[in-house]
Amino acid sequence: MNPLDLINKYYPEENALRHILLTHSTKVAEKAVSIGKKHPELGLDLDFLYEASMLHDIGIFLTNAPGIHCFGTEPYICHGTLGAALVREAGYPRHALVCERHTGAGLSLAEIERQQLPVPHRDLLPVSLEEQVVCFADKFFSKTRLEHEKTVEEARRSLLKFSDDGLLRFDKWCKDFL
Repeated sequence: MNPLDLINKYYPEENALRHILLTHSTKVAEKAVSIGKKHPELGLDLDFLYEASMLHDIGIFLTNAPGIHCFGTEPYICHGTLGAALVREAGYPRHALVCERHTGAGLSLAEIERQQLPVPHRDLLPVSLEEQVVCFADKFFSKTRLEHEKTVEEARRSLLKFSDDGLLRFDKWCKDFL
């Protein structure tokens, strides 16, 4: 599959939002694929890592995040599940799982309930190794400082505001993937 076909469907115009999405997603894809190449023993599907990385944030246009040119109506935290619905509708259920499971360092049902998050009340944790790698790679890139790759410490600090459980997952991935 060519992820740009689906991106072009929802982001047809050359504008700031498309630029943010493509730049961010390309950086995540490059990091995810480099992790896959660095760890051949994991047997990761490099094509899937690229495709899923490019699509993981496809739902951002539906959210209200004016700082990154998103003028939709939904809370930003919903972008993963919203994107998953678009990707699933296009016939890519495996890619959709990456979309819905990448937010934060994944979200457990307990975290969702404790924080009263407006997402489906079920575990939204990355399960497959590919899901974990995309989620991990995403933590190193923001959509506001597009050319900056966060250090491990910067990525850890950005996760602190969300959950201790997510930080534990991130720390495990640092050992597994770096």
